Amino acid sequence: MNKRLRAVITDFIADDLAPEKRILGEIADVVALNACDERQLEGKIDGADAVMLYHNLGLSERTLVRLTGCRLIVRCGVGYDNVDYRLARRLGIPVANVPDYGAEDVADSAIGLTLALCRGSHQLNSQLRGGAEPWSYTQAVPRYRLRGRTFGIVGLGRIGTAVALRAKALGMRVLFYDPYKPCGYDKAIGVERAVTLDALLRQTHVLSLHCCLTEETRHMIDHRAVALMPCGGYLVNTSRGEVVDTAALPEWIASGQLGGAGIDVLEREPPPPDHPLIRAWRDPQHPAHHRVIINPHSAFYSEEGLVEMRVKGAQACRQALLGERIDNVVNGAACEEPIPQRQ
Repeated sequence: MNKRLRAVITDFIADDLAPEKRILGEIADVVALNACDERQLEGKIDGADAVMLYHNLGLSERTLVRLTGCRLIVRCGVGYDNVDYRLARRLGIPVANVPDYGAEDVADSAIGLTLALCRGSHQLNSQLRGGAEPWSYTQAVPRYRLRGRTFGIVGLGRIGTAVALRAKALGMRVLFYDPYKPCGYDKAIGVERAVTLDALLRQTHVLSLHCCLTEETRHMIDHRAVALMPCGGYLVNTSRGEVVDTAALPEWIASGQLGGAGIDVLEREPPPPDHPLIRAWRDPQHPAHHRVIINPHSAFYSEEGLVEMRVKGAQACRQALLGERIDNVVNGAACEEPIPQRQ
């Protein structure tokens, strides 16, 4: 009798495994560990035939070397910087992601943050709630019409493209920087390409980040980068926390170099209470209190998107467990040697 296969969900999903069981139930047992730290996986994941990973923890060498029969690790989301996919490749474990589950939700969130910041609605609400006077629009002047202003995008992938189309609908001039995007894509959707990041920053009134976290993009937005932007511009980050030097954000807000920021992602989630940005954001006497919006890594979320993310992750596991071609493998052709086959 064949051994029953086992698919393990490491984190984020705690109960009600109906989507996963509907897709995998006939071929595998589905187990949710709901861990919040990689150390909590020890002894519970070693025999997994497939692993579904979200964003509350990472998979490093300490876990990967113990996966003796794993046929796939699927990052149920877009970014996959929280798994050592290069080591997984050397160990013969494919790593896949789910790049298309919630592009519209993140795009809507990025535009929502943009509108709340640029139109002053968040700042006015925050100041009036604290008893500030007068009861007037003058508490958030000056404000400028969005039409004709430059919306700068870093990373014109699926989400970046969805954001670009929404910003165009608002009448904004859309400029992007993405050295990995083929020439001509800008013409296909009617946006402009900046040849360098500096060229983008010098023209951008709203900077929206939609790039992966790599050594190239880590702290890409730092003191030097923000200083290039027109004074009083806005920053929106729905990509990865470490793309921005968030500890410096209070200084940028206090100096007026940034008029405000919408931050959905941080380097550490939840952040420590003594983080400079968190301290400033919670301090009614600091300008960041009224000018910074912080969300708990929620831009991806809609009920439809959450189900889609889970379904697509489970479908990838099913492909792996049945020996079929796996969609969206991220540690395949881009690496030097082929993935060794598991015995």
